[in-house]
Amino acid sequence: MLSPLSSPRLRRIIAAYTVNRLGTWVGLVALSLAVFDHTHSALAVAALLFAWQAVPAFLVPVVVARVEASARRSELSALYVFEAVATAALAALLWHFWLPAVLVLAALDGTAALSASALLRTEVAKAARDQVEAQPAEEARPGDNNEDRAQEAERKANAALNVAFSVSFVAGPVLGGAVVAAAGAPAALFIDTASFLICGAMLIDLHPHVEEAGDGSVRARLRAAWRHINETPSLRALLLVEAVALVFSESAGPVEVAYAKATLHAGDRGFGLLLATWGAGAVLGSLIFARSLRRPLGAMLSAGTLAAGLAYVGFAAAPSLAIACLAALVGGIGNGMEVPSLNSIVQRVTPQHLHGRLMGAVESLVAVCIAIGLPLGGALVVLSSPRGAFLVLGLVTAAASVGLLYVSPKKLESIGADQAENSMLNSETFAPMSTPAKTYVSQSSTE
Repeated sequence: MLSPLSSPRLRRIIAAYTVNRLGTWVGLVALSLAVFDHTHSALAVAALLFAWQAVPAFLVPVVVARVEASARRSELSALYVFEAVATAALAALLWHFWLPAVLVLAALDGTAALSASALLRTEVAKAARDQVEAQPAEEARPGDNNEDRAQEAERKANAALNVAFSVSFVAGPVLGGAVVAAAGAPAALFIDTASFLICGAMLIDLHPHVEEAGDGSVRARLRAAWRHINETPSLRALLLVEAVALVFSESAGPVEVAYAKATLHAGDRGFGLLLATWGAGAVLGSLIFARSLRRPLGAMLSAGTLAAGLAYVGFAAAPSLAIACLAALVGGIGNGMEVPSLNSIVQRVTPQHLHGRLMGAVESLVAVCIAIGLPLGGALVVLSSPRGAFLVLGLVTAAASVGLLYVSPKKLESIGADQAENSMLNSETFAPMSTPAKTYVSQSSTE
């Protein structure tokens, strides 16, 4: 089976994504530190994170549908250019600080970032399938049909993308903190701006336009995606159970600081070590997922979620920082397995022309869960203690992993082909004389 890195197009997409994620982490760290320095308020930092991560949840599906509806080229690159402009404006605003304007720009920047991420994940899956179609038949593994090979290629590409995300998750905050300490927050934001421009230039030939039968309006496209979820009960159940898991796993953020500093008495360095260990585990989990292509996706998703839940239980019981770091390593491994498993399952049971909108729905789901989880984590600490909060988060997350295992991926995969056909037939009912839905992705002539 071909490696994703053997395709020039996939290499370029993954490289651009890595540059973008590194820049995003640098910018987010810089902006968080700058907001705190200007306001001396943890509530202001929480408002910033809410604006950047939660508010876009309600806008991303519309932006993705709008980009896919556009026949103009370079729409994906335009999102990165928009991010660059918004980030440069944020850098300038730090010299004349005004929190409401910072929050508005952060919300716009976050909307563009999550929309671009959803579209880019879709482009990776398309590029993986194109790579399989271009592979000579004699090089294929005996007994595998084209669809099996395409699904395995998508899974490998998702794994490669998640490795890039995990590496940037570890390196980005460290780099951001170092740049802010050495040159200040505006300099770090201008570095972030440059990363967006580089990413946009690298992806300028990608054309995420999707032509659909009948009414191609944004509203009709959103209805088609929503109809697909409603007509696929197992997919709907998977997303609901995963939402529960995400709400409680994303609640850990406000708990971790108090846990490291007040419970373990490990100070700032201990907090940083705990986060770094979790990030290292995420890299390892991504590699495990990449090496487990024949394992059922549902089992990988459930195992990843269970590992995160057990890590929180481990935090609740850990008597020292060393034991807590071991638990963090396990939790990070779970994160590294969970994210690509979820994306692969959603792509597996979704018609290709709906991939972008469903990836946008997943990004929005995560954002909504963060919005709910952050105050929930803070409330649990107030009502009990950091250890008590982690125990609750761990037990609920572990229970959700059992629910994810119950929603069998075999059921999901078995209905994937039928659902794709039904969705295409349904889209034709808007205009019977129109052609079926088709996906167009342009490439550079050199590839």
